[in-house]
Amino acid sequence: MNGQFFISLLNPGIGLLFAVAFFLLWLNRRERYVAYAAGAYTASAIAFLIQDVGPVLPMELQRLPANIGFLLTGVLFAAAIIKRYALPVPWRAMAVTVGVSITVFIWFLLVHPSIAGRILSISIGAGIIAIMVVRSLWPIEKNHIIDRVLFWVAAMSALNLIIRPIVLLSLGGGFDNYVGFQQSVYWTTVQFSQAMVSILAAISLMVAVAIDQIAELRRQVGNDDLSGLLNRRGFEAQAGAVLRRCIDEARPVALMIADLDRFKQVNDTYGHAVGDAIITAFGAHVRAIGPAGMVAGRIGGEEFALLLPDAGIDTARQFAEAVRTGLHAACADRIPARLCPTTSIGLAVGVPGTGLSVLMHNADQALYDAKRGGRNCVRAFTPKPVRLAAGGN
Repeated sequence: MNGQFFISLLNPGIGLLFAVAFFLLWLNRRERYVAYAAGAYTASAIAFLIQDVGPVLPMELQRLPANIGFLLTGVLFAAAIIKRYALPVPWRAMAVTVGVSITVFIWFLLVHPSIAGRILSISIGAGIIAIMVVRSLWPIEKNHIIDRVLFWVAAMSALNLIIRPIVLLSLGGGFDNYVGFQQSVYWTTVQFSQAMVSILAAISLMVAVAIDQIAELRRQVGNDDLSGLLNRRGFEAQAGAVLRRCIDEARPVALMIADLDRFKQVNDTYGHAVGDAIITAFGAHVRAIGPAGMVAGRIGGEEFALLLPDAGIDTARQFAEAVRTGLHAACADRIPARLCPTTSIGLAVGVPGTGLSVLMHNADQALYDAKRGGRNCVRAFTPKPVRLAAGGN
């Protein structure tokens, strides 16, 4: 064995290592894009093993499955990145690209033998697939640094796959046989550059998987499964940040607290399944009619809080009335026909120096007024007048 043999094991080893890593991640996360990544690195490892270590077949036919594996690697990794963003994977376009590349490869393998032609057919095909990733990710917002990293990994891969063989082949000429090919600067460059790109791509996607996992855990911690809204902890965290931003920027902001009327009586009379159905319907109703930027949460058993940025008292009152009057229709297909659920709502607007706890307290006071006023109504918080001390001129 010589040094070239061990170099030839570099990419298969990297591929198998990351294939196992992504498979283990998939067992934990069960996301399709993670499975695609595991498949991509498996295909890469097999392709390099066939190319560099496998037995030589008549007419160099082992090159065909090896290069199909290289293209399959590109397809699956492209699908992994695109699917992470829930974007449509261009399977048809990639299949056409693979078909054309393999057809040209076979021509240069069996009809008009040319190592340079085979290199260009596979590299340019894989590069076009990488360009499809760039095209898919181009229009989306890249809010997190990992989004930008994945985009530039795809762009670098496309440039590497298309420009590298053209430059090196133009400088070094073609190759008469595979002995010269495997000892060429080009193949040495491929071995190491592919290893570096594989490692960078794998680490980037693993970081993306970790970020997605953390985001999902945060959503689970901050969400209320029954209503589909935030729970109290999640609401206070998000609403506090939005409120501070609105106050700092002198933008109007309003908070409404809604309480389902006589909810204990509903549970006692119709059962908790009906009560849960009303809570679920309320959450769906609010999400359906809520304005953009609204922060909504279930902060108690039958109590909900909704923060409305860029909403003054009149806008907030109109929205509260829409919530109140639309509740029965939102529940109609979920509860007994004779039951007519209602809600009481209290409103308060944010003013400079107002924190979330104070705003919620004010909205609670307005909610109590709505309850005392007969329920199924909307009331706005009115500050109590300041009483002047008696005496003096």
